[in-house]
Amino acid sequence: MTSKRHFVGIDLGTTNSAISHMKNGKPEIIPSDAGERIIPSVVLMDLQGKVIVGENARASLVAMPDRGIAAVKRKMGADQPVQLAGQAFLPQEISAMILKELKRIADRELGEGEKEAVITVPAYFTDAQRKATKEAGELAGFVVERIINEPTSAALAFGLENLSAMNHIVVYDLGGGTFDVSVVELIDGLLEVKASGGNNLLGGEDFDWRLVDWFAEKLIEQHGVDPRLDLRAKALLKEEAEKAKKLLSNQDFVHVNIPLLLVKDTAPIGLSLKVLRSQFIQLIGDLLDETFRTLDQVLLDAGLTASEIDDVLLVGGSTRIPYIHQQIQERFGKKPRVDVHPDEAVALGAAVQAGLKSGELRQSGLVVTDVAPFSMGIAVLKEWRGITLRPGGYATIIPRNTTIPVTRSETFYTSHDNQTEVMIEVYQGEHEWCENNYFLGNFLLEDIPSRKMGEESVIVTFAYNLNGILDVTAKLASTGKEMSITIQDALDRHSPERFEGSLQKLERYWNDSDQEDAE
Repeated sequence: MTSKRHFVGIDLGTTNSAISHMKNGKPEIIPSDAGERIIPSVVLMDLQGKVIVGENARASLVAMPDRGIAAVKRKMGADQPVQLAGQAFLPQEISAMILKELKRIADRELGEGEKEAVITVPAYFTDAQRKATKEAGELAGFVVERIINEPTSAALAFGLENLSAMNHIVVYDLGGGTFDVSVVELIDGLLEVKASGGNNLLGGEDFDWRLVDWFAEKLIEQHGVDPRLDLRAKALLKEEAEKAKKLLSNQDFVHVNIPLLLVKDTAPIGLSLKVLRSQFIQLIGDLLDETFRTLDQVLLDAGLTASEIDDVLLVGGSTRIPYIHQQIQERFGKKPRVDVHPDEAVALGAAVQAGLKSGELRQSGLVVTDVAPFSMGIAVLKEWRGITLRPGGYATIIPRNTTIPVTRSETFYTSHDNQTEVMIEVYQGEHEWCENNYFLGNFLLEDIPSRKMGEESVIVTFAYNLNGILDVTAKLASTGKEMSITIQDALDRHSPERFEGSLQKLERYWNDSDQEDAE
């Protein structure tokens, strides 16, 4: 007898993470052992080599800053290792530790058995970042067949409660480390993403560091010492900056007081100052302005004006900043919706997607479509400076913000006499030259009849589906010969040894942690 497969939704956030599932037709957060509905996305390795994830890890960061990692989501997709307690880990390995803790929480609530997870990512995550996220999920022991964009997920949580609505919705998602905005159309249960945009490196973390830099400048002026050069002092300032940021969402000013920050020439140095909300907004104003410029562009891409938007959903902890509410109200002439929890909406929507995938919500009438966040195309010869043809030009086949699933074809011609083969190089991005875009893969189409330049044509077809899988086919028009490649948001199967090594490393540290708990 096989055990039941459980379907869960996961918001793997920069600052906090959460896991959810469908219960009696409704999405529900699964709380931690301590009753927390969200857990900090912080990993710490203590002096005994025990891996700690969540609130206890976050609380220990100031005391042991060299033994902990926060905001690892920002490094996802990079091959450069990060340091944890003097040891090197890939970013997806650290994320897998967070996901292992979420899996442990789900196992406790739902029982043992296979867990299939829908994991959310920022809409503007690249292919590499999506692959790393999926790999982290599989390293943690989940089955991961679906990655969903965070603003789409938040809209799903809203859509399930408003199935009869006919609305245009803006989802403004400003979290701890990333920013996304999407325009969504909801018509009788059909939820269609019209356009998306964002920045993977803009969020509450940046607001904290702006405050840290401001604190540091005050101390340099007063004492001639930069506290950011001291690991513990820097961690203390970061902690105080985050506290101040949160308090300023409800207060006009806060007092920051750290009696002992560091020591200079045996003399203790502390920090004591008053921070006005207006000063904080001035410090981060350019970052907030960038989010509103992106919002304007996404509305333009969707072909809508602010007056045509029926509802604005604010998602992510950083949207608690009052200035954002003021700007949204001024731009749209209406207050943003507050019935969707900013910290939980993405996780709840992931559970809805999991429910759609499992079939639990098949009778709901809810259907979702999304858009391609980046353009996709191939390398071609392109005119350069108006005088010559240069290789490495980018020809878009699926433009960004195209509704998916989608299939598009374009015809290309041989570029020189007696050409018998062509390399089809696939890229993702918006730049006119491939070198500035992200390489996805390639394949060689051979046996082209030897003829004059331009007399043979190749039809290149891109088929992109909701699971982030891109099928690319090149067909020779004269003979019908075809070659194809499948590019998907999946594990890098070209390096199974690396994946197995990561798996063994995680199991070793996690088992050590379990053993410590057992003692």
